[in-house]
Amino acid sequence: MKKTSALQYIIIYALLMIAVAWSIYPILRVITISIRPGDNLLNESLSLIPDDWTFENYVIIFRDHPMWSWIWNSILVTITVVITGVALASTAGYALSRFRFPGRDASLLSLLVTQMFPATMLLLPLFIMLSNLHLINTYLGLIVIYSSTALPFCVWQMKGYYDTIPYSLEEAARIDGASRFMAFYKIILPLASPALVITALFSFMSAWTEYIVAAQVLWYEEMFTLPIGLKSFQANMNTEWGLYAAGAIIVSVPAIALFLFLTKYLIGGLTLGSVKG
Repeated sequence: MKKTSALQYIIIYALLMIAVAWSIYPILRVITISIRPGDNLLNESLSLIPDDWTFENYVIIFRDHPMWSWIWNSILVTITVVITGVALASTAGYALSRFRFPGRDASLLSLLVTQMFPATMLLLPLFIMLSNLHLINTYLGLIVIYSSTALPFCVWQMKGYYDTIPYSLEEAARIDGASRFMAFYKIILPLASPALVITALFSFMSAWTEYIVAAQVLWYEEMFTLPIGLKSFQANMNTEWGLYAAGAIIVSVPAIALFLFLTKYLIGGLTLGSVKG
């Protein structure tokens, strides 16, 4: 096997450093804009920390805008979607993995087909459905849409992960007197914790950062979630870039922190759930 030379290592690491810098620089520019004073937003300086930097935009966004309300609304919707997604995907994935019943293959195919259509394509039928159910301007309507669009992927990846868990473990538990539900709850779910984390993360991202659907369902400012609240800083004739950047940083911090905290589960879940062993 050919050994990699020191020069090749240097080139590889140099390319990786360039890729990292290319990815991080736009984020640093957003941070820079968020700490610039309002009269200095059009400054062409490339300095990441301006000389007259200030946290004024962060103060204004909480003092003069219902930012706390938007945060609470996003947390409420997101937590509900995560709980719903984990509960339904974990049970549906188990049923599709362990049982053979009429319509099983058609159900799997249907879940796969739904992933071919973007959410924007479904906006009109979803809006009509929510309007007929009187769920416009309600968090329940938003939760229903987010859960239904996230579930197909979550069910598929949970089913794939359950396939990697030997059925003999459940048989041993059944022989020891455990019911099927107890075997599922005590044996299978703990082993599937990486896949449950993937489901929770995907459901979280489906709800926390989504704008297009939320903008059609929620119309009143006091009901806005964070993405719609940020969009309110942008108008046809003027955009409050400092507040926009500060809000973008606030929205991204929880997602980044959650991903960093759950990285080991994320990698393990995607790796083990991709191959049946």
